Amino acid sequence: MRHITRRSVLAAAPSVLAFAALPARAAKQYGPGVTDTEIKIGNTCFYSGPASSYGTIGKAETAYFKMLNDQGGVNGRKIIFLSYDDAYSPPKTVEQTRKLIEQDEVAFIFSSLGTPTNLAVRKYLNGKGIPHILLAAGATTFADPEHYPWTMPWNPNYHDEGAAYAKRILADKPGEKVALMYAKDDSGKDFAEGFKAGLGDNISLLAGEMTYETSEPTVTSQLARLKASEATSFFFHATPKFGAQIIRGIYEIGWRPTTYVASTTNSVAGAIEPAGYEQSQGIISSSYLKDAGDPQWADDDEMKGWRTWMAKYYPQGDVNDALNVYAYAQAWTLIRILENAGKDPSRQSIMNSATSVNFRVPMMLPEISLETSKSDYRINKKFRLMRFEGKRWILLPE
Repeated sequence: MRHITRRSVLAAAPSVLAFAALPARAAKQYGPGVTDTEIKIGNTCFYSGPASSYGTIGKAETAYFKMLNDQGGVNGRKIIFLSYDDAYSPPKTVEQTRKLIEQDEVAFIFSSLGTPTNLAVRKYLNGKGIPHILLAAGATTFADPEHYPWTMPWNPNYHDEGAAYAKRILADKPGEKVALMYAKDDSGKDFAEGFKAGLGDNISLLAGEMTYETSEPTVTSQLARLKASEATSFFFHATPKFGAQIIRGIYEIGWRPTTYVASTTNSVAGAIEPAGYEQSQGIISSSYLKDAGDPQWADDDEMKGWRTWMAKYYPQGDVNDALNVYAYAQAWTLIRILENAGKDPSRQSIMNSATSVNFRVPMMLPEISLETSKSDYRINKKFRLMRFEGKRWILLPE
């Protein structure tokens, strides 16, 4: 599938000539991107560039909508999913998003990936009253209905996740030194602020703090300086590429802190395998989704359904990549929102549905469900900590 120069169309649109051949009749009037038979959805994703491992999200969502269309679509409409590559470059995101809105005339933007990239288009989309929903990002700023009523994230809040790791460290190793590392971007800063807030009055335990640019080739020097801090616990935020490098780097320099990794880099296929299973033993992260590698879900009906879908619609996808579970659950969430938006969806009715969610979707951990309101756009509020053991993640006791 090509994402850079042409769109990914999942249902063949009738030609203009075919429409002209039909008898004249009064047509229903819908908003942009919606007809009697289709609903057109826009997306930007990282199919190239420094975070291209995330591109599987867009590919998996494409596969999901193919399945849905084979089953008749949603409320009788086929999904046309247009997913463009922005290479994790905010200027490119602006260009591609404007194309989706002004040329392709999509109904709304769904699951666009990344914090700096979504920030680059948020004002534009809100100014036009276009739903910018279920973003593949969890920065605190995206849950701001007062200032940006058309933007809604899907990920749990990065600030809250960062704080959870700090609280766990304080509980497990009270009084011991802590180290912190994160990408020098909006998502990294959000994780770092949450982590420091979680330390609270124990902020003096933060013995080392380093940042890095996603354009840097390595982070070896930063890791050496953090090792010198003599911290016994370490939390870092990264994309999978840097996450693998950091996990492997810690091991190679002989530093053995208890390591906590942000959920953005806990994919087994994207980060753990490249880092090495031996090097990854004992690291801690978080999730709100079932792990395909966890045998406790082997006979689970939802897991069986996901594996069947993967085998038929996305066979080239990696069943060990948690991002493919993520995409499946996220796309399922969107379909429930569209179903609840009614048979004649408008941008406003879609947003109304997105801000009144109260349901659970397949592949989420059993005790976790989704909920929003007009004043609370944090759809995903709960997660569980987990430890990597052997070749899989093990959920920790709550």
